Amino acid sequence: MLPKSNTLRKPPMPDRTDFSTIVFDVNETLLDIATLEPFFDRVFGNAAALREWFPELVLYSQTVTLSGLYAPFGDLAGGVLRMVGDNNNIAIQDSDVSELKSLIGSMPAHADVVPALTKLRDVGFTLVTLTNSARSPAPTPLEKAGIAALFDHHFSVAEVGHFKPHPSTYQMVADRLGVDVSSLCMVACHIWDTIGAQSVGCRGAFIARPHNSILHVPGVPGPDFTSHDLAKLADQIIQAQKLAG
Repeated sequence: MLPKSNTLRKPPMPDRTDFSTIVFDVNETLLDIATLEPFFDRVFGNAAALREWFPELVLYSQTVTLSGLYAPFGDLAGGVLRMVGDNNNIAIQDSDVSELKSLIGSMPAHADVVPALTKLRDVGFTLVTLTNSARSPAPTPLEKAGIAALFDHHFSVAEVGHFKPHPSTYQMVADRLGVDVSSLCMVACHIWDTIGAQSVGCRGAFIARPHNSILHVPGVPGPDFTSHDLAKLADQIIQAQKLAG
């Protein structure tokens, strides 16, 4: 059970229920980054260093976007690893960077992913992914995790040269699918991702993975759907559509 400070508030039922496409973030939302902990334990002597590296990686992906720059997510991951190493007086070797990139490409899916995707597919939702990672050759991370075939399309922010939550990333998905952004519901365990999607007219669905919580600030949209379990989050989305029908 999450501490009281992380307790999720039940969101109000969304006013619109006309969305037909569910867009999934990939890293940490679908794929379990906790499996990287042994690597960080070996390199830093502390598995919790993962939680220093990953937020910094997100921070600098957004920094390069705000600065009008772009570098592949994998290159940023290696650069941030070296930076965190410098911060901790640990020399990061080229082999460490290569190992981390390999591990990132081989993370397993969370246990609740397949049940959730199956439920949503069975009722007719279009399912797609939108990741900050660049496209990779087969077998892709999602193929290695055994869930790639459950999606209709896969999108990478590399196509627009901006990282989420830049508005163009969500608009790109809508444009490629030939739908309005209001037809999209963004599912992520990162509240900055749902906020970004909602700011351009998408729905937001928040899955509370460990070390991720909702931001409660006046004027900042909260997610339309929230749960600690992706299958239960899928149930909320499906129920909203049933009520609309």
